[in-house]
Amino acid sequence: MNSGNFVQAIRGPIMLITLGSLVAIDYAGVYGFWRTWPILIIIFGVLKLLERAAAKPPDPYLGNPPSGGNAI
Repeated sequence: MNSGNFVQAIRGPIMLITLGSLVAIDYAGVYGFWRTWPILIIIFGVLKLLERAAAKPPDPYLGNPPSGGNAI
């Protein structure tokens, strides 16, 4: 399993843990959920960045450009 797939696999559980933590913070009366919900978007973005950084770059195109015809 490469690290891109690993990040993809843990994204759901991390988001659920974050959501549960934010609800617990709301329930404790520290901060309201309406003030902390953007953390979910930030965590999602960080995980997407990690997934992209860990992904294998695509193979370069090794074919020849099409020949013939009129180029415009």
